[in-house]
Amino acid sequence: MSIRFGVIVFPGSNCDHDAYHVTKHVFGQDARFIWHKESDLGDVDFVIIPGGFSYGDYLRSGAIARFSPIMKDVVRFANAGGAVLGICNGFQILCESGLLPGALMRNESLRFTCKDVLLRTENSSSLFTNDLALGEIIRVPIAHGEGNFFASEPVLDRLEGEGQVAFKYCDAAGAITAASNPNGASRGIAGILNEGGNVLGMMPHPERASEAILGRTDGAKIFSSIVKSLVEA
Repeated sequence: MSIRFGVIVFPGSNCDHDAYHVTKHVFGQDARFIWHKESDLGDVDFVIIPGGFSYGDYLRSGAIARFSPIMKDVVRFANAGGAVLGICNGFQILCESGLLPGALMRNESLRFTCKDVLLRTENSSSLFTNDLALGEIIRVPIAHGEGNFFASEPVLDRLEGEGQVAFKYCDAAGAITAASNPNGASRGIAGILNEGGNVLGMMPHPERASEAILGRTDGAKIFSSIVKSLVEA
């Protein structure tokens, strides 16, 4: 069985080809691009909203993309239980669309940050993380200026209490520290799941760490989790 991946493309997307390459060529699945002006996702099993600078990040990251025609069907697809992964700008768009709680604000440093970070796996039972062990540390890159995840204390308590936090920034020993937090995100949160567990938003870029030729393969575990979950389903 081959999984049909749909990669949404907005004006300003720049990681769409990375996501397509990993799903199509690294994992050997079906993949196609879906232009933001389309109104129907078509026959897809999984949707990826990639990183980049949709609409130039004018107004607020993801705020304009949220109104693109295709997003109405993405919301419908997700609310019906369809699997959706939003990476970096995709995470911002998911929050703006109401599919995930919270918001992504300017990095605490007020600077664009591009480097490798360490992530601690907080949930290893989701369809995105089942190839990871609970507490497993992976190294993946970030590249963002607005990755500072913010939510109210009650929302943060709920996310942690319900197992909706997928990843946190950590140090080499797995400790969640201010020094290991690259953007000031609340409680070191790097990625969250929706209540149904079928939508994941994360600021780091697993698609940029999925091949040995790139020097790191930790991100491939997220895609292998997805493939395994959907094939078994």
